[in-house]
Amino acid sequence: MTLFVNALTQLDVSLWCPKRGLIGASWHIDAELDGELGEDGMLFDFGEVKPWIKSRLDAGADHTLLIPTRAPGITVHECNEGLCIRAQSPYPMEVRGPRQAFTLLPWSEITTERLGTHFSHELMRRPPARVSDIRLTLREENIDGEAYSYSHGLKRHTGNCQRIAHGHRSRLHIWKNGQRDAQLEAQWAKWLADRYLVDEEDLVADANDEVYGSLTTRYQAPQGRFFLRLPSERFAVLPSPTTIEHIATWLAAKIAHDIGHRIRVQAFEGINKGAIAEARP
Repeated sequence: MTLFVNALTQLDVSLWCPKRGLIGASWHIDAELDGELGEDGMLFDFGEVKPWIKSRLDAGADHTLLIPTRAPGITVHECNEGLCIRAQSPYPMEVRGPRQAFTLLPWSEITTERLGTHFSHELMRRPPARVSDIRLTLREENIDGEAYSYSHGLKRHTGNCQRIAHGHRSRLHIWKNGQRDAQLEAQWAKWLADRYLVDEEDLVADANDEVYGSLTTRYQAPQGRFFLRLPSERFAVLPSPTTIEHIATWLAAKIAHDIGHRIRVQAFEGINKGAIAEARP
């Protein structure tokens, strides 16, 4: 007998891609569980499936930076912050933070198929009674329109959002003078794609930045100390923390100023949640 639960939960992470660099990602998680029926006529109570799987993903990969440790140019070593990870391709990156901020995977590249298999095997280490196999499938949200991915970190957040490199894949809706504007959505989704959104307060002066054309962000958060260096063109610098509320407000104000029209922005943070802001020139 197989029990299935579609869109059981979702996963928000960033990952390092040897072709695109730092990417934010959001995936639906579908689950199938095989096993034998009990005397109650059930394999597994639906009310227990979701929290059991979700709690394990939340305590593991969710809101971490996924690193394919066998990708060309990747190095990982211990440092004062916990772990220091460096990459060279497609551009230089250095990130440091507590170990729990990273998911290290012994692969050359991260794919949803491999992740699904990996998470399934992890869950099967201690499966529920009567469950003989678990299969997880990761899939992107089907977005009819524009989408972009971004990474960020929130130093004042008490949960896992404080981790310096986690991210999301998100919809973007923009209205100009009360009308949805597909051209503006495409323009800004393209500009935002695969950027790191940073609070200007968290940027620090670093001698290497002037030499290599990079920017460095560093902060102390409840889970520990965090550090990230990327090429300057990979950053979008905000005058505020990069919460979704501030992202929506910043985008609306920036677009309204640039084009001289009333703007309404619906900015998503991953799947089915976000913030709405309006601005006038």
